Amino acid sequence: MGQKKDLTGSEKSKIVRYLAEACSSLKIAKLLKRDHRTIKRFIQNSQQGRKKRVEKPRRKITAHELRKVKRAAAKMPLATSLAIFQSCNITGVPKSTRCAILRDMAKVRKAERQPPLNKTHKLKRQDWAKKYLKTDFSKVLWTDEMRVSLDGPDGWARGWIGKGQRAPVPLRRQQGGGGVLVWAGIIKGELVGPFRVEDGVKLNSQSYCKFLEDTFFKQWYRKKSASFKKNMIFMQDNAPSHASKYSTAWLARKGIKEEKLMTWPPCSPDLNPIENLWSIIKCEIYKEGKQYTSLNSVWEAVVAAARNVDGEQIKTLTESMDGRLLSVLAKKGGYIGR
Repeated sequence: MGQKKDLTGSEKSKIVRYLAEACSSLKIAKLLKRDHRTIKRFIQNSQQGRKKRVEKPRRKITAHELRKVKRAAAKMPLATSLAIFQSCNITGVPKSTRCAILRDMAKVRKAERQPPLNKTHKLKRQDWAKKYLKTDFSKVLWTDEMRVSLDGPDGWARGWIGKGQRAPVPLRRQQGGGGVLVWAGIIKGELVGPFRVEDGVKLNSQSYCKFLEDTFFKQWYRKKSASFKKNMIFMQDNAPSHASKYSTAWLARKGIKEEKLMTWPPCSPDLNPIENLWSIIKCEIYKEGKQYTSLNSVWEAVVAAARNVDGEQIKTLTESMDGRLLSVLAKKGGYIGR
């Protein structure tokens, strides 16, 4: 009868049943063909039971400290329980106690992906949809910037939000914050770019126009036919560097003015199909939690991912515009799914 190390779950169940039938440990060992010492050890361990948990004394929180915690939770949306208590100079409180206290006055939330739309925003989105409802979107160049970092997208972690408060909206940075700023455009089934904004350059009106001149106009637009240029509609969002008088006048001198420059409603990233392209690229460059050690390496990854996006994928995005306009009208200016 060979000695084995561990009892299986089935064997343990049988031992319990045999004990209930008043079998001795020796008889059980023979029935299971296991070493007698293994059976005795299991029975002894089972009879000892679990040790009682020793309750540690918990720090008591005063009513004054509770009020401080409530104020701090309201002022520090999405903060951790530790950060909230430390801001109140309350130390020595275990995490379980901190969370139990905060549950009475707050809840754990994630940042909202999109800013709330007010009545004016919704009306402007509806007016925009009505204006361009009969547009041939195959002639529209959709443009945007994207910032990529070394460690992955700027997804905010969960944190505590006071009851009755809204979760804040994460800032979609086009300036600062490190990483590489990328500009690109899509039209019909074609990808324009991507082009890299020089590191350290802040995109104001002047630098934005210079960037377009050195990249978009010299490397792509100038190669197009006169008939293409005549019919193309240029879309850009309302970032300050885009919508300024300087940039508008500069684009007008390039022939992009009036009906050739698309107006854009506020708070409307969901209406721009290139946002979906950014999602495709980010999923590719950050898959399996990949991180980067230099700005050049993350830029090379963006270029490689962009090359892998075929024309049919881009065409699917640009052809989705008719449906987006109908959706925003059906939702009376509200956000649509992208």
